[in-house]
Amino acid sequence: MKYIFLLFTGFIFAQQTQNVDFKSVSAQLLLNSKEKTVSGSVDFQFEVLKDCDTISLDAKNMEFSNVKINDKEVKFINTTKQLILIFPFTKSQNHLTFTYIVKPKQALYFVDIENEEVQIWTQGQGRYTSNWFPSFDDVNEKLIFNLGITYDAAYQVVSNGVLKEKAVNGNQNHWQFQMQKPMSSYLLMLAIGKFDKKEFKSKSKIPLEYYYEPKDSDRFEPTYRYSKRIFDFLEKEIGVKYPWQINRQIPVRDFLYAGMENTTATLFATRYVVDSIGFCDRNYTNVDAHELAHHWFGDLITAESSTHHWLQEGFATYFALLAEREIYGDDYFYSKLYDTAQQIKFASRTDTIPVLNAKASSLTFYEKGAWTLFVLHESIGDKAFKKAIKSYLNKYAYQTVNTQNFFDEIKKVSDFDVDKFQKTWLESTAFDTPTANVLLSKNKTIQKRLEIDKLKKTPLADKIDILTKTLESDVYPSVKEAVVGQLENEKYESKKALLLLAMQTNNIQVRQNVAQTLTKIPEDFRLNYETLLDDKSYQTQEIALYWLWRNFPDHRTEYLDKSKNWIGFNDYNLRTLWLSLVLSTPNYSSEQESLITELVSFSSTKYEATTRQNALEKLIAFKIINDQVLSNLVGATTHHMWQFSKFGRDTIRVLLKNPEMRASFNRILPNLTPDEQFQLNRLLKE
Repeated sequence: MKYIFLLFTGFIFAQQTQNVDFKSVSAQLLLNSKEKTVSGSVDFQFEVLKDCDTISLDAKNMEFSNVKINDKEVKFINTTKQLILIFPFTKSQNHLTFTYIVKPKQALYFVDIENEEVQIWTQGQGRYTSNWFPSFDDVNEKLIFNLGITYDAAYQVVSNGVLKEKAVNGNQNHWQFQMQKPMSSYLLMLAIGKFDKKEFKSKSKIPLEYYYEPKDSDRFEPTYRYSKRIFDFLEKEIGVKYPWQINRQIPVRDFLYAGMENTTATLFATRYVVDSIGFCDRNYTNVDAHELAHHWFGDLITAESSTHHWLQEGFATYFALLAEREIYGDDYFYSKLYDTAQQIKFASRTDTIPVLNAKASSLTFYEKGAWTLFVLHESIGDKAFKKAIKSYLNKYAYQTVNTQNFFDEIKKVSDFDVDKFQKTWLESTAFDTPTANVLLSKNKTIQKRLEIDKLKKTPLADKIDILTKTLESDVYPSVKEAVVGQLENEKYESKKALLLLAMQTNNIQVRQNVAQTLTKIPEDFRLNYETLLDDKSYQTQEIALYWLWRNFPDHRTEYLDKSKNWIGFNDYNLRTLWLSLVLSTPNYSSEQESLITELVSFSSTKYEATTRQNALEKLIAFKIINDQVLSNLVGATTHHMWQFSKFGRDTIRVLLKNPEMRASFNRILPNLTPDEQFQLNRLLKE
């Protein structure tokens, strides 16, 4: 009977958008960081389009009370996945009110920070907002969200839309946000933390708010270096005014992805909060542009199903690349397209799922989707392409779309064979290399890159002259990187002159390629390689410090002295490497215990997952393992970031093969939290 009921309710919900139109929702929320709960009162405004007797909301593991339709109590069923309302609904305007409380299992996260501080943030896409707010997992149900949040006055609170009111209530503040236009539920967001912000305005007078933690004030400029420029460019390039009232960008700790385009408020990972040196290796430019482009392609118009996901990810990837072209130039643009073409071609050997398939890979949705648009753009011309984009966005604004909707607009501006194009680029897993090469070859850098790549299997003696001339030329650095890449497996004496030329380019990426590929460093190249330690690149410094330490034991003291004050990115990559090298260098330091304590602390919950994993990897690789390290490793298995929790589980599995390690894990088991005990017990029983 239960099985029949679940089928019945699933059918009801599938039909719901035809019977009921939810217009808006207002809610007043309280968040309890100690209990990790969300509670509040909610008011949905909706219109019944066809008579029906049930309406449902998606709501995971929530408790409800005071459930009323038009101020009258109604019967409801709480399935723990949905709230189902039973009532004789007739064509009319209505409002649904209730109170609820939930302890979210996902989609809203309480991230503990040192000194009892906390960050709270949400991630609706792929996780479902219905884990923390009663809403709709179906993207086709769009409505206007207005959230009010009450929280500790020491914190900043951000939600979708314009801040209409901020009221002080003792040691708490009430923040009231308001949207004007509808959106899908997965774009609903909250972010709470101790942030500062700087405010700007776009050329079109849209307010721009860029947030940062106070400790990162000196990283503000490099982090947001191109943010306003990207905004102004995309608004002009897309040809449709930014469709929302405000744009905010907020870095949050332990974020699940690079970024997320919540309507009016992009959240992004703190790994992109960088200083000027970090900018060279890991900057926010592409993520910034990608998530902002989604405010048109995804937020304004939303793919009606996962089959058409490329209409969001392919478009955001392509328009982000156009923004980068505006900043970094044509050579950068074509080089990125060339690199992704190689990735797609390689993947197509085994990937049997095309773009127009809900199960397509990220590479397919994002990069092949972007390539599809690039080919289309070049094929029909800039004027026609922009006209179609503008018409497409305006026609389907605040609605859901499919691929046919987009191609219908293309047909209006061009007689291009869309059907054949769709079969080639969206329905086939093959990559149209001839077409791609013709388009890429318009760029001289790519002409040279293709010439160099054709030499991959040519003996070094037969190609050394052209490789030498390439490194000595002023060609774009990506071509020189390709040259270095071809030297990796060559004998040192044969390639030494080329390596010296690569080092003399003084280009950070070309020199970094040398650092990565020359891991066995001959003595007569040592002085040249040591210059990499002075490059303005934390990534290069990390690679160079490690391989110099490995290759030249007699020089370890000078390398460690030189790097003793290095910190690196905000994940402390250089500091954790230095600590692990010092602890593995006999007689270098007499402060072994304090250094071990410092390195172990980096693996604790005081730090973000990237820092913790970095520290744990080094502790285990250098065999600096004590009970605290093992406890911190078990703690990784309970983390909300799947990559980190998987790292924890996989590493424990390897360690458990050692009987002594197994005994150590059993010894620490009673001192772990219940969640940690559960995870470790599972691994011990495998």
